[in-house]
Amino acid sequence: MSGNGKKWACIRRKELFTGKIGLKIRKRINMWYYLIGSAFILSLSLSAVSVWAVMKLAKRWNIIDKPSDRKIHRQSKPLLGGVAIYFTFMVVILAYLIGLHLFQHQEWFIRYWGTFMHLLPQVQTALPKLFTILVGATIVFVLGIIDDIRGENFPYQWKFLGQFIAAFTLILGGVQTNFMPGNLLDYVITVCWVVGITNAFNLIDNMDGLATGVAAIATSLLVILTYQQAQFFNTFIFTVFLGSLLGFLPYNLYPSKIFMGDAGSMFIGFVLGVLTVTTSYVTSGSPTFVPVVMPLIILGVPIFDTLSVIIIRLREKRPIFVGDQNHFSHRLVKLGMRQSEAVVFIYIVSLCVGLGALMLPTAEIWECILILAQAVLVFGLITFLMHISKSRRLQQHMFKKPEKVDENSSS
Repeated sequence: MSGNGKKWACIRRKELFTGKIGLKIRKRINMWYYLIGSAFILSLSLSAVSVWAVMKLAKRWNIIDKPSDRKIHRQSKPLLGGVAIYFTFMVVILAYLIGLHLFQHQEWFIRYWGTFMHLLPQVQTALPKLFTILVGATIVFVLGIIDDIRGENFPYQWKFLGQFIAAFTLILGGVQTNFMPGNLLDYVITVCWVVGITNAFNLIDNMDGLATGVAAIATSLLVILTYQQAQFFNTFIFTVFLGSLLGFLPYNLYPSKIFMGDAGSMFIGFVLGVLTVTTSYVTSGSPTFVPVVMPLIILGVPIFDTLSVIIIRLREKRPIFVGDQNHFSHRLVKLGMRQSEAVVFIYIVSLCVGLGALMLPTAEIWECILILAQAVLVFGLITFLMHISKSRRLQQHMFKKPEKVDENSSS
């Protein structure tokens, strides 16, 4: 955008917030604050209460995650924390939609929430796709519940089959990307992206508070993005999801009281995968099409963790579906960090990389290159430091002097 273009854009924005038109816009923005704020508080509160109830049920039904060689925790913990996240998200979304349907013609509703009436056609148009998303998310959630109950006896093939069925449900409901030249490519990208992100969060859920916190950071960034671009319906959905996550997070931080289980991690990954598909990134004022890669950057940490683990397992000729302690977080602990320090470090990486992505919609091409280079540099530097640390540990192990054996000791 040229200097004159930016000047006129500033003038137009200034005019929008003055006079009668500006008054109406300010009222609508204020009402959006109330709507989003109430949805966040409701989802946060309901999630926190639900976690406490689910924790009791998990203990009563003996749905417990027990320690093993490939897990870092050393005490049995109740599962089903994901039930609270799923329950809260569904209840709050459906409650607001049902309330809108029941009260849209009531006088008191029009008086207090009348500024939203112009959005009703948009909401009604989006409802079929929203219900498709909720159905797909429910399929993944039920699949995760079965996995949590059956434990390691549940074949990963069935897990993948269920995820692909949920992803194909989205295609049938018209939920897909729309930036490729043909529908077939959009279908393939949508299915691969949603299934990939679902499994990425399933894999990164390997340390207290890690998956929940990374998801909350990514969701917060997407709330900011959608609000800035006036995608208010998506802002509302992301806000409810954020409240559901943050209500669970205090129970899941180190030392955790409950785990979300596969039901929670796969549900979180599926929802973020789908909602990033339905969000627009390139606006009419975007100088380039580079913003389409924003989801890759905002969700860069789980993607980096998944790819690095797969590469390590392939290099060591081990099955990629068998768990181990080679995840990003585990390698940070091997560097000398405590669990809580490793999680906070990953939070910081997620936030720093994600904040850069928020500038892409209005960035010139050279600015986009710098932002992308920053993200690549961060993950490249982390990989390099881990490789150096591993090499030094191997050298220390190889050149370690053997302990002297007392010849007078009995055999």
